[in-house]
Amino acid sequence: MGIPFLQKYRVGSYILKQKILGVKRYPLVLMLEPLFQCNLACAGCGKIDYPDETLKRRLSVQECLDAVDECGVPVVSIAGGEPLIHKEMPQIVAGIIQRKKFVYLCTNALLLDDRMDDYKPSPYFTFSIHLDGNKERHDTSVCRDGVYDKVIPVIKKALERGFRVTVNCTLFQNETAEEVADFFDTATELGVEGINVSPGFSYEHAPRQDVFLQRSVSKRLFRAIFQEGKKRKRAWRFNHSSLYLDFLAGNQSYQCTAWGNPTRNLFGWQRPCYLLVDEGYASSFRELMEDTNWDKYGVGKNPKCANCMAHCGFEPTAINDTFAHPIKAMRVSLNGPKTDGPMAIDPSQQNSSADNAQKDFPIPVVVEPKAVKASSSGDVSNKK
Repeated sequence: MGIPFLQKYRVGSYILKQKILGVKRYPLVLMLEPLFQCNLACAGCGKIDYPDETLKRRLSVQECLDAVDECGVPVVSIAGGEPLIHKEMPQIVAGIIQRKKFVYLCTNALLLDDRMDDYKPSPYFTFSIHLDGNKERHDTSVCRDGVYDKVIPVIKKALERGFRVTVNCTLFQNETAEEVADFFDTATELGVEGINVSPGFSYEHAPRQDVFLQRSVSKRLFRAIFQEGKKRKRAWRFNHSSLYLDFLAGNQSYQCTAWGNPTRNLFGWQRPCYLLVDEGYASSFRELMEDTNWDKYGVGKNPKCANCMAHCGFEPTAINDTFAHPIKAMRVSLNGPKTDGPMAIDPSQQNSSADNAQKDFPIPVVVEPKAVKASSSGDVSNKK
């Protein structure tokens, strides 16, 4: 795995402390969104329809640092919008690093070449660069031609300067295992620390609803990807736990841990996670944790969650399972995700009859939808 030992140790120590203290619900990663404005307009973006007055708003440096202190997480993921648009982003990053928290600055990298001098390499700081695949796939995803060719040299420059760099890849409809595997090869050849990968979440407010993967299709796709990976000599590095990858391949029956990655944005603490935008906000982290009805969210519980397999909800579940079953996690880490045989029973099926609970559910037959071609224009406000 691509995560450095220092980060594994700090995060592991934090989790162990929570378990010793008997804390039932604790966060792992703060999803900090200091702005929604962006310089791209991606087809799968969930925030593209905010009005101009909202897109002009920013969280202050102090508001951002207060959020970090309030929830006490070991890791902070700064997203948006495009964080590099925020004029005080260097101060925000510096303040979080000063607190010995690990920072992932999520960016489409279009502004990074000009802003790189504002940051210094640190074991606590990572540029998490948005790439949804090789050239054609990525440019289609972000609805603008030429973006991929601008981003690759910037990744190389950041690596040459000694920055930690990961790539953040979201998979959508019409992906093939060979295509994704080729992209993973490319990312590995670039020398990035790791790959974040997740099926796209079907945001209600996204302008395109035909780009998102269904849950069963996602599992079949990831099985095929990992099977393809076993044929290749190059070992891919992921910024995930081994059990989350195993979950993506349909081998773990996980339910979402929505509080694992709480979100603080312009409107407050978002309920229950950054993916569901119409569920309301809490005025404090404590209120979010104590007053949110967590039982109403999850696969098989809420129709909005039906196809979600996003890392923000299921990586915390996988990490908890790793602590509970370290031998299982080690076995998957050594051998990779299982790519054949029956899949684990999905949480949406676990509430069915007792007879069904005992059955091995076959891999569903998938009919690929017609190809989707996104517009090559896009100069408005937001990205996913």
